[in-house]
Amino acid sequence: MPHISFSALKTWDECPYKFKLLYQDRIEEFRGNAYTAFGSAMHEVCEKTLLGEFKNDDASANFKSIFVRELKSLPLEIKTNIDESLVKKMLHQGLALAPLAIPYLNEHFGSYEIISSEEQLFEPITEFKKEDYDFKGFIDLVLKTPDGKYHIVDWKTCSWGWDSRRRTDPMTNYQLTLYKHYYSQKHNIDPSLVETYFALLKRTASKDRVEIFKITSGTRKTNNALNLLNKALHNIDKENFIKNRMSCMTCGFKDTKYCK
Repeated sequence: MPHISFSALKTWDECPYKFKLLYQDRIEEFRGNAYTAFGSAMHEVCEKTLLGEFKNDDASANFKSIFVRELKSLPLEIKTNIDESLVKKMLHQGLALAPLAIPYLNEHFGSYEIISSEEQLFEPITEFKKEDYDFKGFIDLVLKTPDGKYHIVDWKTCSWGWDSRRRTDPMTNYQLTLYKHYYSQKHNIDPSLVETYFALLKRTASKDRVEIFKITSGTRKTNNALNLLNKALHNIDKENFIKNRMSCMTCGFKDTKYCK
């Protein structure tokens, strides 16, 4: 069954030709670095601590072992060019940050029930009529509070935080908008009972190193996100992969044999 994820949709919005290279031609642009290793380690510590597999008192030690494992799993050509001073700084930052995430989550939400962790979405996109497509995604965490509300939480590692432009960026917010829409569809839940949050885990911040903030998604934002999804699928189906030259400067395919 054809499917599309939010990351694929975001790539298409950035450049349809880049989408073709990545998702149809299966050409790798990026295979990880120290930042992705840090993010993966922090995600795993948060997940397993919440599920009771780890103790929060051991969060720092668990982060260190997972971070080292993730670094070792990087491709050889990346490992040989890695910045060792950056890795040392990240290790120090992660050791201090790891024990803070779950206590802050508990303080923010108070009493809650863990509904799911790393829950997969694979829901039919009914808005696209021409062909059967599914929306694929993984939700980091779903909580339920005593008031009957469901809370979708997406962990994000970053340096000092997000500025107002990043917080209000429509494409950034559409991730949680689509997660809310298809989670509600999957479980037949009234969308008004589902709330969404980004949880920022800040490596370099001197204070407020964990921050959870809500992203609201009403009817208009949901329709805008679904319209973008429908537009992408229409063009993918038609194989309209036009280059967006405005995004070339940050593209890993720039000046390669794949994209001159």
